[in-house]
Amino acid sequence: MEKKAFVTKEKVEEIVKEFPTPFHIYDEKGIRENAKALKEAFAWNKGYKEYFAVKATPNPFLLKILKEYGCGCDCSSYTELMLSDAVGIRGNDIMFSSNDTPAQDFELAAKLGATINLDDITHIDFLEKILGKLPERLSLRYNPGGVFKMSNGIMDNPGDAKYGLTTEQIFEAYGILKNKGVKEFGIHAFLASNTVTNEYYPMLAKQLFELAVEIKDKLGVKLSFINLSGGVGIAYRPDQEPNDIRVIGAGVKKVYEEVLVPAGLGDVAIYTEMGRFMMGPYGMLVTKAIHEKHTHKEYIGVDACAVNLMRPAMYGAYHHITVLGKENEKCDHKYDVTGSLCENNDKFAIDRMLPEIEMGDYIAIHDTGAHGFSMGYNYNGKLRSAELLLHEDGSVQLIRRAETPADYFATFDCFDEYKGICARK
Repeated sequence: MEKKAFVTKEKVEEIVKEFPTPFHIYDEKGIRENAKALKEAFAWNKGYKEYFAVKATPNPFLLKILKEYGCGCDCSSYTELMLSDAVGIRGNDIMFSSNDTPAQDFELAAKLGATINLDDITHIDFLEKILGKLPERLSLRYNPGGVFKMSNGIMDNPGDAKYGLTTEQIFEAYGILKNKGVKEFGIHAFLASNTVTNEYYPMLAKQLFELAVEIKDKLGVKLSFINLSGGVGIAYRPDQEPNDIRVIGAGVKKVYEEVLVPAGLGDVAIYTEMGRFMMGPYGMLVTKAIHEKHTHKEYIGVDACAVNLMRPAMYGAYHHITVLGKENEKCDHKYDVTGSLCENNDKFAIDRMLPEIEMGDYIAIHDTGAHGFSMGYNYNGKLRSAELLLHEDGSVQLIRRAETPADYFATFDCFDEYKGICARK
């Protein structure tokens, strides 16, 4: 698959007159087309709903676009709940999936009417003490343990994950919830991350559907919804075949009809909580080459760093790179593309074959629309970049301004002199 940047060199040269690099930019057209495709892929299920994983891209402008397509929010913290509320997403349109959860987070989730997805059996008593009584609608997060295997091998290791209830605990917990007056039940599971295969969701669904039938038969508890969570990934590398969401939706439908319908569970709603799939390919980090270094290797230094995109430094993750304006030139130069942090892992690419890069060239780092800006931080006193939205008509909107030194010093309430310095700057 050829990976093309959705902005050109000419467009970036126009943008930087107002918004200097580095910046994250999002493709409205791509986001809308993808949201529409997801909705169509699961239209066969009357209760289907996508709860966008806010942690992936916590920007209200983007949440509002997804809201137009019926998407809710998957929140995992107090602040994410506030963000959801601020864009008018409340009640059962919020799925609150948290772990090691502070009491105040549960309180706000309940106040907003969110569906709370409990991560541990001990959280039942914890939640009841906080709220006085349990909500009538609750979900449980399931972790079967072991490893999750597919036709192309081991995909992930749920047994090492800190999340969810064991199989034995799941049955015990539903019994407790039933006895405590809960009337509407759901189940949630996340067994593998960033899968680039159309098989993952149908396999996960089959496992959860069979469990739902067993819960109904043994406990008399009928699940209202089954949440397949996230895990549907994107093709970061150009040699990967992207997931086909319509094929995935059809695969889930097939096992739904095979397992749930014959068991009298043909009205169970299917939920998803995708973040990466929804936004990942529709964001790019645009940065500029500002230094070159010729030592033991060839280095290109750019004006972005790991605080703008942490995944390569943290995971060794691959992100494709386009040198804007040189898309058709030969990739005959080997570079490490680096940022300016005092950390040797601050590299966007290692030994990457690219066209010859000259100072001032603009570089587009692909697939940063999820877990890009959101994982930013302020190490070395670095400041987070702006976020821009490329509209379908070609116009560009600032949807989050870049941080300033005043923002960095704003929380030092006891150092008023620094605020004065920043103001004078």
